[in-house]
Amino acid sequence: MPRPLSQQTIAVVKATVPALEQHGPVITETMYRRLFRNEHIAALFNQANQKKGTQRLALAHAVLAYAQNIENLSVLGAAVERIAQKHIGYAILPEHYPFVGEALLGAIEEVLGDAATEEILQAWGEAYWFLADLLIEREAAIRAEIEAQPGGWTDWRRFRVAEKRVEAAGIVSFILRPEDGGAVIPHRPGQYLTLRFDLAGLPGVKRNYSISSAPDAGFYRITVKREPDGEASGFLHDHVDVGAVIEATPPAGDFHLPDAPERPLVLLSGGVGQTPIISMLEVMADRHRDVPVFYVHGTNSPAHHALEAQVHDAAARHGNVLVETFYEGGTDDGANRGLITIDWLQANTPLAEADIYLCGPRPFLRHFVAGLRDAGIPADRIHFEFFGPADEQLAA
Repeated sequence: MPRPLSQQTIAVVKATVPALEQHGPVITETMYRRLFRNEHIAALFNQANQKKGTQRLALAHAVLAYAQNIENLSVLGAAVERIAQKHIGYAILPEHYPFVGEALLGAIEEVLGDAATEEILQAWGEAYWFLADLLIEREAAIRAEIEAQPGGWTDWRRFRVAEKRVEAAGIVSFILRPEDGGAVIPHRPGQYLTLRFDLAGLPGVKRNYSISSAPDAGFYRITVKREPDGEASGFLHDHVDVGAVIEATPPAGDFHLPDAPERPLVLLSGGVGQTPIISMLEVMADRHRDVPVFYVHGTNSPAHHALEAQVHDAAARHGNVLVETFYEGGTDDGANRGLITIDWLQANTPLAEADIYLCGPRPFLRHFVAGLRDAGIPADRIHFEFFGPADEQLAA
């Protein structure tokens, strides 16, 4: 555990909150500009998030939250875990942290000018290294846990595409097996893989994809929707075939089922957000048949409904699963028409006593996370995964 922050540092960092509220996005944009002068460090990041601006905005929210809660950092525990898991996925190591610290302090000084006194820079230097040491310590523990398990590895490992199959309109699954023929660490249902496409012909591109299969010692399955202007998804659909080699770091992510679920589960997904949810459903069918499960999925139409057979097979194995599907565009096959609503969930699932796991596009998450909270569901029973950098307003 890092040495506690001094009271002087806490006071100075808290005093910078107004400046961060005003200049935070400019500071983080400047930080990344300075950081990416180093090509080796720039290559560690998902540059798609940089181009969209989502990463610097997410970091600005995180830096502000850190300053606002500097006296009570326990409230940031979930955020620290999320960041540590992302760092495992992108193979961030302790030796990378000094570059980020130097860039952050340089950006604060550049943006704030004369207001960035030596006292402020010293306080933020101490505050940065306190957080960095927390992350380094947690990431070391995660890596040690991974390496201790059969099939565990760290850094990048080569996987070969063993199967490629169309699941629905614009949605394709890939079965990935390690090129070395060894075992793989079984993932926790809900976790993702971070993939690097250099060897497949798309250098410099990295993406996170949820694992859509049950844990297995021999392979992982990812299920990918072709996104408009999606560089990686388009490449996977059009150019990655059986035999192609893709690199991956170990499964990561703090969105996953507990080892022993104690409450009924409501699994809620929208579109291709079903991928981690199906992994959860598979595990419930194989290991936890005593726990009732309610799986509710929404998508555009039957043509866009992927992995439907796997869902019904898992439900049949479990024996106590309600499966309901909503098609926004309507259907004649008996499924629900329109959109999932909170009212429908309250009337047809045990929201009041369940743990709720949900994944889908950002508007889907915004609607349901807020709606579930408004319905009185405690925040610690609402578990969600989002695509891309953490949105602090969504997670608040």
